[in-house]
Amino acid sequence: MVDQHKPTKVRLDKWLWAARFFKTRGLAKAAVEGGKVHYDGQRSKCSRIVELGVELTIRQGWDEKTVKVMALSEHRRGASEAAKLYQETTDSAAKRAELAAARKAMGGGVSDHRPNKKERRDQSRFWQQFED
Repeated sequence: MVDQHKPTKVRLDKWLWAARFFKTRGLAKAAVEGGKVHYDGQRSKCSRIVELGVELTIRQGWDEKTVKVMALSEHRRGASEAAKLYQETTDSAAKRAELAAARKAMGGGVSDHRPNKKERRDQSRFWQQFED
């Protein structure tokens, strides 16, 4: 089935939502307005019209992705179709993997279990040091 209606103009917040970077258009709009999305290295408005070949830098939590716009869409579809809308740069993917490995090596993060009695006592002793 051939899509006869190829969009020529798509807003930045709508494209980010259609490409599945954000769950809602409201979240995409907030990210753009908050400076978390850069259009060719510069902050922009959410009403900016997306063009093919443009480089977007998107910061989500710990990760920062640099993607190149490959196609336009104003409709949110499946993840496999959304992945065809952009291509992440190799530098961006390598940098994200390196930072994820560094975070993992630091050993920080959420424990995978509830603390037992001994661990709770140790935590209490640790925090009491700062209360005195």
